[in-house]
Amino acid sequence: MPAAIPVARRSRVRFVLCFWLFVLASISFMDRTNIAISGLELSRTFGLGNQQLGWIFSAFLVGYASFQLPAGVLAVRFGPRRVLAAGIFVWAISNVCTALIPSGIAHALLLLVGIRCALGIAEAVMFPNANQFVARWVPQKERGIVNGLIFAGVGAGSGLTPPILTWIILGHGWRAAFWFDAAMGAMGAAVWWLIARDRPEEHPAVSPAELREIREGLEEFRSGGAERIDSHPSHDETVRWMGHSQPDHSEDRKIRWRAMFSRVDIVAMMVSYFAYGYASWIFFSWFYLYMAEARGLNLKTSALFSMLPFLCMTVFCLGGGYASDRLTRAVGLRVGRCVLAAVAMFLTGVFLVVGSRVRDPLTAAILLALGAGCLYFSQSSFWSVSTDIAGKNSGVFSSIVNMSCQIGAALTTSLTPWLAAHFDWKMPFTVAAGFVLVGAGAWLLVHPERALEV
Repeated sequence: MPAAIPVARRSRVRFVLCFWLFVLASISFMDRTNIAISGLELSRTFGLGNQQLGWIFSAFLVGYASFQLPAGVLAVRFGPRRVLAAGIFVWAISNVCTALIPSGIAHALLLLVGIRCALGIAEAVMFPNANQFVARWVPQKERGIVNGLIFAGVGAGSGLTPPILTWIILGHGWRAAFWFDAAMGAMGAAVWWLIARDRPEEHPAVSPAELREIREGLEEFRSGGAERIDSHPSHDETVRWMGHSQPDHSEDRKIRWRAMFSRVDIVAMMVSYFAYGYASWIFFSWFYLYMAEARGLNLKTSALFSMLPFLCMTVFCLGGGYASDRLTRAVGLRVGRCVLAAVAMFLTGVFLVVGSRVRDPLTAAILLALGAGCLYFSQSSFWSVSTDIAGKNSGVFSSIVNMSCQIGAALTTSLTPWLAAHFDWKMPFTVAAGFVLVGAGAWLLVHPERALEV
């Protein structure tokens, strides 16, 4: 009887690490939105009004936007393992500093603005480093669903924040909420440092079969789906990569500034992501207070209603990533990434206008939540296209695009209360709808099928 042929073990390390990036994204958005959930209690403690809260919200986004490009450069130069672990540790320290601010201290507003700005700088490393990880670890055919999974953490973290932190605040005070977030951040940083590596060939748990699968997927991307430039790596070559003799990655650290800035795509994506950031941060910074003040709900009911947009973000983000990969395989990158995002953002504008004008609070919450969901249906496209176009420079490319998103977010956190005070609460959503319609049109100028690397 012939001997059985051994079957090579195929690990799935990249999916474990992508899942932990989902967890880290959830923690990061708990940190971002904790100030909105604790806003009423914080205002009473330090004597702040809505406009001053808006300045605190904006301080985070100013720090976040200003450090996007350095975060992308750090991702390329030093790798996502070190940079992301260090950044998350600083998130935890920022939350501790917030919890320790004395109640009667003078200039509490300035302290809060400074701490939130520092938190924004630290959190700026999150998604450029996640995208650099995707560029090194994930074949193109899986990038839509992987980015959908990572960014589903945004909705999951934001959706869990209202009920969890409201329960903590009601039982133990607003300071306890920041101690909780600090502990979550420290745990997330420690686990990432232990399990992550910058490249698949450096990870001891990656099998030769998985490494071959990753390398072949990346080579297929670089050759544009035609015949590959290099032959498939042999089993012996792959095993050699898994050993102590590592390939030279000095070329990976070169940043192609001129090639990136000569593309119309980057300008179009910045315009679209600005609109995306403006619309999304109405939900992150003001939706909880909108449901409490404009719709007349108590804190517990407002917390429950405020979960709806973030639940939709989570589900739609995963669905958008899956749909993007399926359409890309069936029709091509242009339809799978760009047309999908344009249609999703158009529908977002429609839901924002209609949802802000209905009288019933529950109906309004559902329609606005669908708008948030449609917006996040496009999320995977922004980050997948950044990797499709920029390849090894995706950390820098995506950080430039993400910077425009945070500028839009910073604008809405301060402009929204002004618009609501001088007009009504319909106006902030109408302005957001106008921006996302422009953002939908900008997608038609993007060409992910024309990569910087061939």
